[in-house]
Amino acid sequence: MKKFIGSLMIILLLSSCDVQQKKEAKLPDVDVEVDTEPGQLPTFDVDWAEVNVGTKTRTVKIPKVVVVMEEEEIEVPYIDVDMPNSGEKEELTLRVEAEVEGKEHTIDIKEIVATGKNLYVISKLEEKEQSLGDKKLRISDQIILNAPDLNVKHIIMGEKPNRVFNDEYKYVTDIESFKANLKNSKVIFSK
Repeated sequence: MKKFIGSLMIILLLSSCDVQQKKEAKLPDVDVEVDTEPGQLPTFDVDWAEVNVGTKTRTVKIPKVVVVMEEEEIEVPYIDVDMPNSGEKEELTLRVEAEVEGKEHTIDIKEIVATGKNLYVISKLEEKEQSLGDKKLRISDQIILNAPDLNVKHIIMGEKPNRVFNDEYKYVTDIESFKANLKNSKVIFSK
């Protein structure tokens, strides 16, 4: 059976190409004096299948998420901070964002804690029940702050979503432990 399959494979291989012999085989001429003339092996011209590699344009469906930003007037918390000997104030928008997947989430700024020249914007990220399917969603919250130039640091209570975008914020599970390490702090905003 194996011989039959092997013979069949050779027949299929040979029948899939066009073979034309170009020269006949010739054995070397042998002299008694042991002088030999070089022999010649047969040569073949083989036409094999022509293979072309390239690209073609096809219309296929690919998933895309489109985020449409619309302007809308809403009430945004506004905080005016006067610090002794602080000089000029500047209006800043403090925005916290997270990129989530899997399920819908909300993010809300809960507190702003001041200590020295630092402001800690403490937000809470909560997972909801609604599934997002394969979509990714960017969520945000913001507050307008009128204050002198201060170092702003964002702290988010909740589990950090597995998206590179979320690396710019610090995520904590125990906010009370974090706040206990802040020296001479004062809550200047609470929601």
